[in-house]
Amino acid sequence: QVQLVESGGGLVQPGGSLRLSCAASGFTLDYYAIGWFRQAPGKEREGVSCISSSDGSTYYSDSVKGRSTISRDNAKNTVYLQMNSLKPEDTAVYYCAADSAATVQAMCTVTHRLRPYDFWGQGTQVTVSS
Repeated sequence: QVQLVESGGGLVQPGGSLRLSCAASGFTLDYYAIGWFRQAPGKEREGVSCISSSDGSTYYSDSVKGRSTISRDNAKNTVYLQMNSLKPEDTAVYYCAADSAATVQAMCTVTHRLRPYDFWGQGTQVTVSS
């Protein structure tokens, strides 16, 4: 079955950390740019961080820059998002997406509003609360 599966979400206190995983099955991530997106209730979907398929270039939104690191392990067919110093405003459902044509910054900022990506995961809930 061709799919992306996110994991690693949960309830964490402010200031805590989480590592989200995005695992692909049925296809290889090597040739896809990967992005992490989030959507909180009543808010638009936001591109959080994206990584290219080729040179490892990355993009971070201002909201997570300096607190998050995106990485990919092609051998494990998985992409990670390490999130530190979590804040209540990070609370959202986090989704990963794979696309063979998007460029890194555009994937996170613009393209997801213009057309569907090749694959989307089902999402994982992140709740930051004391």
